[in-house]
Amino acid sequence: MPVIAIIGAGPGLGLAIARRFAKEGFQVALVSRTQDKVDALAAQLTEEGVEAAGFTADVTRPDSVQSALAAVADRFGAVDVLEYSPADPAYAGAAAVDATAEDLQKQLDYYLYGAVAAVRQVLPAMLERGSGTLLFSTGASSVRPIGGAFGSIGVASAALRNYAMALGVDLAERGVHAAHVAIGVFIGSGPGTEPETIAEHYWDAYTKRDQAEIVHTVPGGNW
Repeated sequence: MPVIAIIGAGPGLGLAIARRFAKEGFQVALVSRTQDKVDALAAQLTEEGVEAAGFTADVTRPDSVQSALAAVADRFGAVDVLEYSPADPAYAGAAAVDATAEDLQKQLDYYLYGAVAAVRQVLPAMLERGSGTLLFSTGASSVRPIGGAFGSIGVASAALRNYAMALGVDLAERGVHAAHVAIGVFIGSGPGTEPETIAEHYWDAYTKRDQAEIVHTVPGGNW
């Protein structure tokens, strides 16, 4: 059975992505900072007949991300799909006019360097077998500067977007597909913003492998 590892798994989009892939026969590894949280999500999936387990990692600590993914491989086997989408409303950003180097570094640690650590852990096995998928999620500020508290967040998430798309260029002829999903809505805020609706983009990215970037928005969204 193929394996998807979801870093930043939560009860909204992460769980919806897990269910979408599990529907197609995937085993699911849920990764988050809190063991109780991912254990609860894994228990929900297990009750639905999904092979799932939770693992802990702090994306600001690259060593913990790599350790968690090593544990995933020990439990399920090599990761076929890596999905990276950490989000924490309490992880406040700073406006560009006020942002210091420390503010930007904090966001880069969260968005970019955790992703790099995750890729470095799973990519060698993908390249060895000549197949795999790397998916990265950000909000609208990675593509269109929003300002305000999204200033420093946008700098870091734009860096993640660039990294994801550069990976796609480098890996295009090596059997591994990398794609960025830009979410230009507040998830769960109305029609077309449901986690299950957005999760379809990740399945399309995995199966179609024809886009470096997928943008999700609705009329009146944050795009």
